Amino acid sequence: MLDLNALQAATTAPESTVLSVVFAGLLTIVLSGLVAWTYEITFHGLSYSRNFLQSMVLAALVVVMVMQAIGDSIARGLGMMGALAVVRFRTTLTDPKDLVFLFAAIAVGIGCGIYAWTMTAIGTLLFCLTAWILYRADVGTHMFYDGLLRFSLPAEASGAHVMEGALKRHLRHFALISLREAAGGLAAEHAYQIKFRRGSDANTLLAEMSAIPGISGLHFMMQETTTEL
Repeated sequence: MLDLNALQAATTAPESTVLSVVFAGLLTIVLSGLVAWTYEITFHGLSYSRNFLQSMVLAALVVVMVMQAIGDSIARGLGMMGALAVVRFRTTLTDPKDLVFLFAAIAVGIGCGIYAWTMTAIGTLLFCLTAWILYRADVGTHMFYDGLLRFSLPAEASGAHVMEGALKRHLRHFALISLREAAGGLAAEHAYQIKFRRGSDANTLLAEMSAIPGISGLHFMMQETTTEL
């Protein structure tokens, strides 16, 4: 059985042993892979990228190599900073959660690179568990709208009350965000942010609203589309 205490003690020597370097790299791959897997199962949105998922593991592995190469040498650290200053990273992360997971993968590489294996392993497990709990508990989704509903009604249409009744039956929350004239003042174009009740969906709502006399231009757009495109 591998003795981690003995292995960590060996790293206090001026030159790290081959065994400790290999173990640090393998542990980095396992822990960063756990971070990437947690990101995959807790992802919510439209901008999913398999390349980003793989980049987290590869970035952690690069960081652990850099940390081992630098060691305790200030000169090596300054040289590495100068080398990295030449490289320009132009990748844009649209979701703050992506940045947090990427930073977690980098932290795994740093922790394994300085041989703080126990702290890194425990911290990674706590991070992944917390991310999973937040995902399962739907924290922050109480006032999160499901999408944007647009339609037009004649200005003197009798179906306005029917429309309001349909919205109240199928939606938990709805907020009018836009109301403007259309067809030369003969109609009004409505735009609502909506959140469905449990058991209701867009197909059910659209099917009922399409039967309202005079309604036209009925269109539903998912919330992720309105925020990411």
